[in-house]
Amino acid sequence: MDEPVRIDKWLWASRFFKTRAMAREAISGGKVHLNGQRVKPGRALSEGDQLSVHRGQDEYLIEVLELSNRRGPAAVAQTLYQESEESRLKRERMAEQRKLEREEHAGRERRPDKRQRRHLVRFKQNME
Repeated sequence: MDEPVRIDKWLWASRFFKTRAMAREAISGGKVHLNGQRVKPGRALSEGDQLSVHRGQDEYLIEVLELSNRRGPAAVAQTLYQESEESRLKRERMAEQRKLEREEHAGRERRPDKRQRRHLVRFKQNME
């Protein structure tokens, strides 16, 4: 593709964001950096550019391999960029850490149900 592609269109086409409006909002909010610099949504992208995309708690460090302004299947979208190995490993470690934290909090005790309350009442009456 010879024509320049806006960065918000490319992020939408490469499936980093569900809508162009969300991509534009992320770029305007400083969540996307092009070659280490903050950019505007209308900035033209070229092959070989380095992007830093913050999405939720994840950060993607990617290199643009191809340009496209059309959104296609996810398999095609993944061929538009290459994520750095360091970035991928960091995201996986953070995801594992979040998973462990969720499991840690998942073991909370819940309130006793009706049967358990009956047993507690009987136990307390027997203690008196």
